[in-house]
Amino acid sequence: MKTYTTLIILVLLGLCHVSLAVVPEKNNVQKKKKTTYIVHMAKSQMPASFQYHTHWYDSSLKSVSDSAEMLYTYNDVIHGFSTQLTDDEAQELESQPGILSVLPEIKYELHTTRTPEFLGLDKAEAVFPQADSVSEVIIGVLDTGVWPESESFYDTGLGPVPRSWKGECEAGTNFSASFCNRKLIGARYFSKGYEATMGPIDESKESKSPRDDDGHGTHTATTAAGSPVEGASLFGYASGTARGMATRARVAAYKVCWMGGCFSSDILAAMDKAVADNVNVMSMSLGGGTADYYRDSVAIGAFAAMEKGILVSCSAGNAGPSSYSLSNNAPWITTVGAGTLDRDFPAYVSLGNGKNYSGVSLYRGNALPNSLLSFVYAGNASNTTNGNLCMMGSLSPEKVAGKLVLCDRGVNARVQKGAVVKAAGGAGMILSNTAANGEELVADAHLLPATAVGEKSGDSIKSYLFSDPNPTATILFEGTKLGIQPSPVVAAFSSRGPNSITPDVLKPDIIAPGVNIIAGWSRAVGPTGLATDLRRVGFNIISGTSMSCPHVSGLAGLIKAAHPEWSPSAIRSALMTTAYTVYKTGEKIQDIATGKPSTPFDHGAGHVDPVSALDPGLVYDMNVDDYLGFLCALEYTPSQINILARRNFTCDASKKYSVTDLNYPSFAVPFQTAQMGGGSGSTAGGGGSTLKYTRTLTNVGSAGTYKVTVTAPTESIKITVVPESLGFTELNEKKSYTVTFTGDSMPSNTNIFARLEWSDGKHIVGSPIAVSWT
Repeated sequence: MKTYTTLIILVLLGLCHVSLAVVPEKNNVQKKKKTTYIVHMAKSQMPASFQYHTHWYDSSLKSVSDSAEMLYTYNDVIHGFSTQLTDDEAQELESQPGILSVLPEIKYELHTTRTPEFLGLDKAEAVFPQADSVSEVIIGVLDTGVWPESESFYDTGLGPVPRSWKGECEAGTNFSASFCNRKLIGARYFSKGYEATMGPIDESKESKSPRDDDGHGTHTATTAAGSPVEGASLFGYASGTARGMATRARVAAYKVCWMGGCFSSDILAAMDKAVADNVNVMSMSLGGGTADYYRDSVAIGAFAAMEKGILVSCSAGNAGPSSYSLSNNAPWITTVGAGTLDRDFPAYVSLGNGKNYSGVSLYRGNALPNSLLSFVYAGNASNTTNGNLCMMGSLSPEKVAGKLVLCDRGVNARVQKGAVVKAAGGAGMILSNTAANGEELVADAHLLPATAVGEKSGDSIKSYLFSDPNPTATILFEGTKLGIQPSPVVAAFSSRGPNSITPDVLKPDIIAPGVNIIAGWSRAVGPTGLATDLRRVGFNIISGTSMSCPHVSGLAGLIKAAHPEWSPSAIRSALMTTAYTVYKTGEKIQDIATGKPSTPFDHGAGHVDPVSALDPGLVYDMNVDDYLGFLCALEYTPSQINILARRNFTCDASKKYSVTDLNYPSFAVPFQTAQMGGGSGSTAGGGGSTLKYTRTLTNVGSAGTYKVTVTAPTESIKITVVPESLGFTELNEKKSYTVTFTGDSMPSNTNIFARLEWSDGKHIVGSPIAVSWT
């Protein structure tokens, strides 16, 4: 059957990297390599001799290469085209008039029920918008495609397709245009960039169509806007009604990811179509490292989407808990990290010495014998140096047959380790975390009886294994348990700040559920994604910021339905300023990676609270002019700005632009240790440094007076807000304030976190503050 093992591994292990897509040019005696390039054109500079810009693009291309052809032409998110060129041809093309840049293609990777109840959606239906308005919202999902037969795409009770919809349902391998309906209103696929680099798609292994042979795209789309499905579960786990965040919203699927990855020329083409198709929200659970915004295809496409009023929600990445591990950190993108739910799937390890250790598992199959089994450490049952990792072919069957095997987590997929144990004749597996994952537990639908335990439990189990001459153990499966506390906690894999591109902009923006999430799945592949997994399911439980991103995409759709006049910035502001950072007990949200309170570099503004977000009181609004001013503050050149803005724009030489004036709902305050001060909006003196930030609030609620409070844990940073109160008498009235941060000289890599809140007694408009010294 068709499987995408590589992509599933990336979803579950959180590997995210960036690479250039290169393919050798055929029939070239010099064997020069051809690379896919994305060519950004200054449309306003088209010579008068050309009637159509596409003719100008083609003429420019033919001037450097007779054989090169355009893969895509782009109209909405950029002006330009993609093609394959040698390095020399690319350099020659870039030197021509009207060419803004010729950028090499980037390869992106995927960042791979109880959630509605956990978020309070079940108890607050009265405050949410009417079904008719939600059904006008269209959520575009750029991913691995869609499995249209999923019950989560049933359109029962939905009215006609919105009149605003301009898209279509494309036919292809194993996919007919008739598969779309009033829920799944559009489906497209984009493979030209992928095939230019990787060669023709093998249609015996994957569908050259919108059909999802991987599962990831169906999971994200149904998380965002799946219809309610009663009796959903994975092998009986997490049983109940599975539903998306915006159950009445429409879904448009854009397949941009294939067996070998997701290529930026295809992603840009999909974003281009999604804008033209009139989606309201764009959901993208993928990433490709970090780059300046004018070199980042997703950031470039998202800028145009923002200008058209489309909110773009992206996953933060699965490269945590390392600092500076974020992707998708442009300020016009809503960047989403991952937290846990209050639901778990316990499976205990019971040792021969009478001790029990808690773990998690989604295994459902033949149970282990009632008696204890012989127990062996994989590292002692292998002839390879990394035998402890249970890599393919690493275990000796004569040493593991009929036994429980302890494998260490890392390098290869968790579920693959179980398959290796099973292939060697092992009866079951205990998967132990190492220091890299600490106490984070992610449940898997293993192919054999197996459970995953944290590092501390793993160390204790190993101590028993190494000290007892005849170690024995078994696994006890306990099903599904609710009410797990504390919850949420920040997932260890969730990528962290600070923002490596613009330290003055705090990222991630927010966290949402991303661990052990149940949603629709493709029946072309088993729940583990392994070729040996012949099981087929309608729903699967997987983890990653890939899962948290569509939660926010769907919630943004709900807010858009309630407030159709709100901009993407206003919607994001509402989600951020109403997010919570403490439990009901008053304790701060924990980080599972450290066991300590999480920080704004981990959770951004906090965990999403959709009910409060519908009525935020005030919002930090922005439009394209604010972002253009931000680009000027970054000292981008006119050509670099043109790449993003798709038009000529010259920064006003008489105006002082400051990154600190971007009207963002959060505050990142980077001080320099060695050279205090410096940079936009800062002054130095007296052994300290001062930074001044300006913000503007827009009233979206009733009239009232808001008073400010600032909570800071130390006197090393002084925070002053002027004025200390803001009075609003009218809807959409705007009031500005300034925040001055004065910091003592501190050692490099010192971080201090604070919080600023405006309140009228009913609403709390909260902003996280992260002060750092570098």
